[in-house]
Amino acid sequence: MKDLIEFMVKELVDKPEQISITEISGDKKTRYELRVAHEDLGKVIGKRGRTAGALRTILNAVSTKQGNPAELEIIE
Repeated sequence: MKDLIEFMVKELVDKPEQISITEISGDKKTRYELRVAHEDLGKVIGKRGRTAGALRTILNAVSTKQGNPAELEIIE
């Protein structure tokens, strides 16, 4: 999942070397915390959160299909 998130986000940002993804395993879900450069934050969130919503939808679909539900949190 981390590779999938990194692949998608790298295409959106100007500073891909500053992408940081932390995996936090829970009982029922795995949470991924995404950190990007401050100036790239708007690109990852998108207008009215549409880009972030699309990222979360893709992650949810893939992780549910694999049997390990996951959620994405974007950290400032």
